[in-house]
Amino acid sequence: MPRVPSTQALRALESFARLGTVWQAAEDLNLTRSAVSHQLRLLERDLGFRLLDRVGTRVELTPQGEAYAADVRRALSMLTGSAARNAGRGITGALRVSCAPGFASSWLCPKIGRFCESFPDVHLDLVTPHRLEDVSNPDVDLFIAFGAGEMPGLRVETLQEVQFTPMCSPALMNRMGFAEPDDVLRCVLLHLSDHADWREWFRLAGLHDGRARTGVVFSDMNLVYAAALASQGIAMGDEFICHDALAKGALVRPFGLTIRSTRAYQLVRPADRPETPAAAAFRGWIMQALHENRATPDS
Repeated sequence: MPRVPSTQALRALESFARLGTVWQAAEDLNLTRSAVSHQLRLLERDLGFRLLDRVGTRVELTPQGEAYAADVRRALSMLTGSAARNAGRGITGALRVSCAPGFASSWLCPKIGRFCESFPDVHLDLVTPHRLEDVSNPDVDLFIAFGAGEMPGLRVETLQEVQFTPMCSPALMNRMGFAEPDDVLRCVLLHLSDHADWREWFRLAGLHDGRARTGVVFSDMNLVYAAALASQGIAMGDEFICHDALAKGALVRPFGLTIRSTRAYQLVRPADRPETPAAAAFRGWIMQALHENRATPDS
């Protein structure tokens, strides 16, 4: 059987292929640039074909290098998944998580299968609250709430900070011909819970914030986006959970002005209740998943 290249060399190649430069790969792996370059040279020697080409001052993957790096990425992903699944075995119990609806439908639900694969013996129950910041349900073990600041008697960890910007469907943008911020006054404003986010954006845009009190107020972010996707108005959109809709062109940004929300997605749990192994597993999983999400270039 041919000798398998070192794991460090394979990780160096995967990081270089993903990030595009030696210095970024070095930062990603917490190595020096020379160490990464050395690992890539050793890998070429062991494989017997060129992985890299120098084009001017840049170093690029050869076609063979790109194909091999893709295989390496799949292999490393399989190993990581296998480790997570086996590490999760033995962790049992029931876990009830309350999650803000927008976060649940746009980010958590498309990824929740990964948690189930890693911890197959945890019985997960996912519920949504009536209010985004509600953490009062005594039957819930962990809350993913959209709130601000400390909460007495609770342990609070920030999961994801949020930026808001106006978003609408391409059809509405074409019909309205948005050019200046005050053009939003010709359109129905779509609000989540209250008028606060639109009022702050109006102030940033130099508009009278009292005029932001028009339009429709929804209790659920999914309803806001349903109306926006149907060209019923313009929403103050959460760039984090709207990432896929923006990437696919289902929603567009008419203006460049954004506001940083005073609220954030927070992981909340009772301070006086011992953390169960299932709750600890979910907390570790979601923190890692969000870290990987932020590390992905197109996220």
